[in-house]
Amino acid sequence: MKLRRGKVRRTAAVAENIDAWVPKTSLGKSVKSKEVGSLEDILQKGKPILESEIVDTLVPTLMQETIELSSTQRMTDSGRKAKYRAVVVVGDSERYIGIGSGKADEVRPAIEAAVKDAKINIIHTNLGCGSSQCNCGTKHSLPIQAEGKYGGVTLLLKPAPRGTGIVANKIVKRVLQLAGVKDVWTKAEGRTKNRFSTAMAVVNAIDELNRMRIKQPWS
Repeated sequence: MKLRRGKVRRTAAVAENIDAWVPKTSLGKSVKSKEVGSLEDILQKGKPILESEIVDTLVPTLMQETIELSSTQRMTDSGRKAKYRAVVVVGDSERYIGIGSGKADEVRPAIEAAVKDAKINIIHTNLGCGSSQCNCGTKHSLPIQAEGKYGGVTLLLKPAPRGTGIVANKIVKRVLQLAGVKDVWTKAEGRTKNRFSTAMAVVNAIDELNRMRIKQPWS
């Protein structure tokens, strides 16, 4: 299947949803009242995000991309009935990335559920210039090498000099683009034909950098 790309700017439907949003969590109420105005602050403090509207409010330029859409059929009293599963990646192409999945009886609700799941699971991308061949000091790549694993896929991300681009397969490249990475070498092993596992391995590698003690402020 072809990747389905979302719009850079939030749609009118999302804006209306934010206006009508009645927060159920204390964090949601703080964001709605503008007491909390930074997603970075939330992530750095390790606060759980339980409402997707929190991300919609704080990151209005979030993009989304459907990387997998599958269906299964089951027999019911009225005949065969399809069930759809969507996998979506969201990111702002600067510093945030998230991945989620959703299931529903129709395609659109499945994608919407996956988008919400991706927003709730959003993480920060720790950018930097960790290439010994570059040392330009700008945040175009990663500060150090990182590895991510998921479902039989192992992915290695290695900082690359400025101008190298993202050397990776289609799924890995798109996830890294949405995460804000511009230059990086990658090496993927295992069941890389599985799009969900491959995308999750990328996100896990990025999250591994967040768990490391790197002597630099968040980008």
